[in-house]
Amino acid sequence: MFSRASRRAMDDRTVKGAVMRDGFKIYDADTHLNPTAETLAPYFDPATRKRLPEWESFKVPFRIGWAGERLEPPYRHRYRFKKRAGWREELRVLGEAGPRQHAAEHFPKFMGSRFPTPGGSDDDVEARIRDMDDEGVDVQLMLPGLPPATDEVDVEMAFIRANHRFTQDFCSRYPHRLKSLIVVSSRAVEASVQEIKVWARAPWAAGIYPHLAEGMPIDHPDLEPLWAAANEAGLCVAHHSFTSGYPGYRDLWDNPFIGRTASHPWGAMRAVSAFFGAGILDRYRAIRYCILESGFGWLPFWAARMDDQAVYMSYALPESLARKPSEYMTGGRFFASVVIHEGEKMAKMVNDFLGDGVLMYSSDYPHAESRFPESTHQVLAWKSLGAEAMAKMMWHNATRCFGEP
Repeated sequence: MFSRASRRAMDDRTVKGAVMRDGFKIYDADTHLNPTAETLAPYFDPATRKRLPEWESFKVPFRIGWAGERLEPPYRHRYRFKKRAGWREELRVLGEAGPRQHAAEHFPKFMGSRFPTPGGSDDDVEARIRDMDDEGVDVQLMLPGLPPATDEVDVEMAFIRANHRFTQDFCSRYPHRLKSLIVVSSRAVEASVQEIKVWARAPWAAGIYPHLAEGMPIDHPDLEPLWAAANEAGLCVAHHSFTSGYPGYRDLWDNPFIGRTASHPWGAMRAVSAFFGAGILDRYRAIRYCILESGFGWLPFWAARMDDQAVYMSYALPESLARKPSEYMTGGRFFASVVIHEGEKMAKMVNDFLGDGVLMYSSDYPHAESRFPESTHQVLAWKSLGAEAMAKMMWHNATRCFGEP
């Protein structure tokens, strides 16, 4: 329990937004929160908790942290009900004829200078807040952990509901600084709509995060109730690419370098094309659409290419489409998080083509790709953007996408 004095101090920090960095308020639009099996256990409904003993054999020890740090026993665990798909199963080094037999499992190189504080992405909210303070971050959007792959839709929804309950508790201590997304499943649309209704007014709920079954396009009419519910609640819809997920994990020649380079942009390219091309933003005027951890330098190229193909391949689009695809990208309801390695010149180029109302600062904390604890310093050094565009990228665009914290 917190003392009255410490609670008041926390409230002062959250309400006044006193963190900042170099005079800029900072909203980190892409971070991650992944509770372990032990953390999530008390948040399952009673029926699911009865099944936990039978799931013991599906627990996988969590020996390597999200940034690549080696953890010490006793280990916590994650659930794995099915074998993972994709290029992570077999490693073929480029130039070799096939995957190496019995190759040791590798982890990406940590790109920062100090590992994030242990527990900050699991159940230690104070550790997370300390890391935020170290980087001068006022608010984080935390991507929730997705349910482990399973053939049982009820189990998938049980994990989603438990994660929402956990998120409610985790964010409640700092409601103005910690935000997340409501996970919705394409395999349980009606149940997912109910989850939106339950959590839409929670302080942490900044949008919805579609978890699509493989083969389910984001523009499928069966998903319309999700967009309607998000629209009614005034929430954004978020896409986040992953390396081991579709599209593309089956055609990357068993090589992680190709996979990590190609899968993130391609996943977002496909999602943007479908979401814009289906006219979803026309039908639901209150929702915003954002792409996270998917790169951003390709946006002007993709906007121009979509515009051309919308004419050239017009027979594949609905006749009712109200705008050119690029106009959805620049119309004030589309946002994209930056990835730091693409750098200052790329960010300026995107602003020159699309305007300065699209890009949002992000770090990928606590994953290995983050530059922790120097992420904010590196981006604030992009001086050629100018102070106004910098303020929009570091704060204002995220608040337009996710709402004022």
